[in-house]
Amino acid sequence: MIPIYITSTTGHSGKTFLALGLVRKLMARGHRVGYIKPIGKVPIKAGTEVYDADALFVKETLGLEEPPEVISPFVLTFEAQSLLLTGKLPDVKKKIMAAFRSLKKKDFVVINGSGSLFEGALMNISPLSLMEEMDARALMVEPWRGEFSADSLYGVHQLLGTRFIGGVINKVPSSTDSHVRETLRPFLEKKGVRIFGVFPRERMLEAATVRQLNEILHGRVLCCEEGLDEYVENFSIGAMDVDSALSYFRRTPNKAVITGAHRSDIQLAALETSTKCIILTGGLPTNDVVIGRARAKGIPILTVTDDTFTAVERIEANVGKTSIRQQEKVKRIEELMDREFDVTRLLKACGS
Repeated sequence: MIPIYITSTTGHSGKTFLALGLVRKLMARGHRVGYIKPIGKVPIKAGTEVYDADALFVKETLGLEEPPEVISPFVLTFEAQSLLLTGKLPDVKKKIMAAFRSLKKKDFVVINGSGSLFEGALMNISPLSLMEEMDARALMVEPWRGEFSADSLYGVHQLLGTRFIGGVINKVPSSTDSHVRETLRPFLEKKGVRIFGVFPRERMLEAATVRQLNEILHGRVLCCEEGLDEYVENFSIGAMDVDSALSYFRRTPNKAVITGAHRSDIQLAALETSTKCIILTGGLPTNDVVIGRARAKGIPILTVTDDTFTAVERIEANVGKTSIRQQEKVKRIEELMDREFDVTRLLKACGS
């Protein structure tokens, strides 16, 4: 068994994206592959037990035979944190390692890390600790953060030593792509840091559905529920005069327009362009003409009690952190992995 621990120095870097894609690629080559997410952070109930939602999605999507308690042995819930602080939390590491060892007959086990290298240190289950216990190779996901990304990758290479097999650079803007591929990647390779892939920033993978936005904002759907699963890639704030707004809206596709409930002129202008939903702030009554036009276009209208500034803050706090738990995103992940990830080189680095 060769364990590959997917880690990062920051959250929301693309670890689950890479884990899902890597398991699929290894399976496609005929390998027996296990998957485990030692520390879950998105709790979901299945029967009487709590598991990690992303881990269960990977299990279902890839048709993994292992039971949920192996794939998601521990979820960091509020209750678990309370037990930790009062000294009553059971030996979590023992439970995680038992689940991991049950996969010993696999050719590879992909370990889907969470958070940073130090998350879980108080429970003795940080990635650093688990990598050591599992004797795992470390594969790092680095979301593009300018030149700091080079420091981050090289720093982890120095920290982990021979355990570190390399990394991928994720979420690279198109304006920086050639620099990363032609300058930064060769530079890191000369420093001994293998880069197995460079992934572009994909709006679709970071996009939220209208339904997710409604949940984030604790909103209410006024019409067109059939459009709730559409993806929102851009956001526009409707606070200008209607002529300026219309010009701006026409240049911004697949957007959500956030505006006050009293701005029916802005709302009608938005409905004439590529708009996925309109978010009405302030909790005021809505114009029936706007509702009727939205129904004719099939564009959902959400109403929220927050003011526009607060609604925008809520959205900004969640943009880029949405889940991969949609099949359209899985398909795109598979395409990117096939195009960008050098699995042959990874296998060689693992000694396989």
